[in-house]
Amino acid sequence: MGEGGSIAQRLMWVIWPAFLVAAVAEAIFFTVFDPFELHFFGATLDLSREAIYAMGFFGFWALGIASSALTVFLERSPWEVNRCPLDGPQRPVGCPKREGAACGDADRLPQRS
Repeated sequence: MGEGGSIAQRLMWVIWPAFLVAAVAEAIFFTVFDPFELHFFGATLDLSREAIYAMGFFGFWALGIASSALTVFLERSPWEVNRCPLDGPQRPVGCPKREGAACGDADRLPQRS
C-alpha cells in the first residue's frame, strides 16, 4: 500500500462520510419541505413521495461525494504529486533522480544550444 492509502481506502474516505451527510441532510430538508410542494423549473413533480425522497437522497449524496472527493484530492502529499512513474534506469537522461546522476551532474544533462 502506498503512502496515501489504497484506491479502495480512499474511495471509502469519500463515499461513507458522504452517505452519512446525505442521510442527515435529507432528514432535515424533508422535515422542512413537503415533497409535493416542490417544483422543478416551475413544473410540479409528478412522482410518488418515495421517488422524491430517493432523488433527494441521491442528490445530497452526490454533493457530499463531490465535497469529500475534493478534500481527498487536496490532501495529497508532495511525494504523491511530484513522484515519477518511471524507475531510475527508465528515467530520461538528465533527470536528477536517474541512477548515478546527481543534480549537478553536467555530463548527463542535455546540452543547450
